[in-house]
Amino acid sequence: MKSLNANVSRRSFLTGATAAGALAAFGLAGCAPQATSAATDAATDEDSTELASTGSDWLGSAPEITEGDIVETRDTELLIVGAGNGGMAAAATAADLGLDFTLCEKTGSVQRTRHWFGAINTMYTKAAGVEIDTAKLLNEFTRYASNQADQRVVRVWIDESAEVTEWLDPILTAAGMTCAFDNNVDHATGGTDFNIFPMEHYYSGKDAAGEALERNKVLLAYINERGYDVTYNHSLAKLVQDESGKVTGAIFETPDGYVQINAAKGVLLTTGGYVSNAEMLHACNPMVERCVTLQYGSPNNTGDGIRAAMHIGAQKDAIGAPMIFDRGAVLPGENAGIVSEPGEPATFVGTDKQFNLGSQPLMKVARDGKRFVNESTPYDFCCFAAAANEGGVFCQVFDSNLKEDVKRFNTIGCSRQTQQLLAKEADTPLDEIYADQLEKGTMVKADTLDELADKLGFTGEAKEAFLAEADKYNGFYDAQKDSDFGKEAYRLSELRTAPFYGIWYGGSILTTVDGLRINADMQVLDAEGHAIEGLYAAGDCSGSVFANNYPEYIVGCACGRTITFSRHAVRHMAGDIA
Repeated sequence: MKSLNANVSRRSFLTGATAAGALAAFGLAGCAPQATSAATDAATDEDSTELASTGSDWLGSAPEITEGDIVETRDTELLIVGAGNGGMAAAATAADLGLDFTLCEKTGSVQRTRHWFGAINTMYTKAAGVEIDTAKLLNEFTRYASNQADQRVVRVWIDESAEVTEWLDPILTAAGMTCAFDNNVDHATGGTDFNIFPMEHYYSGKDAAGEALERNKVLLAYINERGYDVTYNHSLAKLVQDESGKVTGAIFETPDGYVQINAAKGVLLTTGGYVSNAEMLHACNPMVERCVTLQYGSPNNTGDGIRAAMHIGAQKDAIGAPMIFDRGAVLPGENAGIVSEPGEPATFVGTDKQFNLGSQPLMKVARDGKRFVNESTPYDFCCFAAAANEGGVFCQVFDSNLKEDVKRFNTIGCSRQTQQLLAKEADTPLDEIYADQLEKGTMVKADTLDELADKLGFTGEAKEAFLAEADKYNGFYDAQKDSDFGKEAYRLSELRTAPFYGIWYGGSILTTVDGLRINADMQVLDAEGHAIEGLYAAGDCSGSVFANNYPEYIVGCACGRTITFSRHAVRHMAGDIA
């Protein structure tokens, strides 16, 4: 690696100290780097770059890189940073428009596809005879985010996702993928008036060799056929600005040294969230440490794009928004929380894949043996409630009627995978279906509830409470009324038919969806809400959409907005839309 100790002029790279001041001004003091008073007083000084090191570790300051450190300089029209769901959609759009673009990815491969994506009033929606009330959707979305969402930005997804589906569909179907449209919204849920919208699209299929197709790999082939490719092993180091403050490119750390790529039309960040950055999680999403036991899906997302933009004065969402699923199975006695050492990527006690069964509305109890929440709510609700319990975990229990129960529960979104699995394995015993979990000990089995309590680690008063809770829950089933938490009658179940099963869970975090504030053209905003010329963001590194949670009943909205916003940003940069 080249030296990082040379001076950098203020005109080219704004300071981390300036970014810290912007954060505090917008209510981000809790996750902002805490500069000393001396640093604050000197923030206007020409040499204040030197003071950025007084901030907290998660932001720090941009690396100091001189012209002599640059081993190669390249030029392009459009620079896309990150080859994930957003980057690949952006690249395919740029290829269609005939742009000269460069797509940089910090790893050696295209990132995993998030298969499910939400789109509004598409050809599939219309074929199903359904029309979504877009005003109702917009305001429901905003309600989830406690009005922290910018409705102008959310509206872009609502208005443009149908066109994105019409563009993407022939690309995927030509490759052999087919769309499954989820219209499973004809039932009440959550014990209240949650609005559920039919808009989830999932494309699946296999190639000639029988391997499962993925959207990102199909889009890679799509751009390859048009003469483009991904530039791998380019890790974003910092953004480059001209005298006016316009972003004109970026510098990347590569195996051969620092490479600068100049971009005439600007830079689009599609670098993902910060789910693997322990310091950022601690500062900006503290709920994660209280209830998460598994990180699944985004090990390379360390907030690179967010931090690089904040180093030049970009504004970040004030409120964290983790995407957490109730599927992080653990052994009895294991706790939620980050277990990695300081400075290392964020890791948790769970090492297996997500155990989808956790999203079923079966009876769930804390370590005191008692129910603590309506189990029939969005995925993260149970995890957030469990954060107040010992260990931040919860225990899910059920009996041998699981297949019938899950069919009756009729959940939506990716939790339906359990329903599909059990329907496919209708004649297969539960012990065979879940043999791996039983062998690992993350699922336990017993002939009586008393024995189950012992195997799950309940002792003393907690065991007594657990057995009493099971008896009371059976009473709720008989009465078809949950007198404690108001769960819908059709999502109640019995605990009477042996054998009995139990699993301890924490949250499984897929990504973070709080990021850089953007406007309706995906331009990144500064501390005063003004667009930073030449800089765009889409996907999980962008913000202005979510706060506190991932709105599960607006199914596929995160990936849907990622694809839609990435396509919009490229078209805006190319002048293809006003």
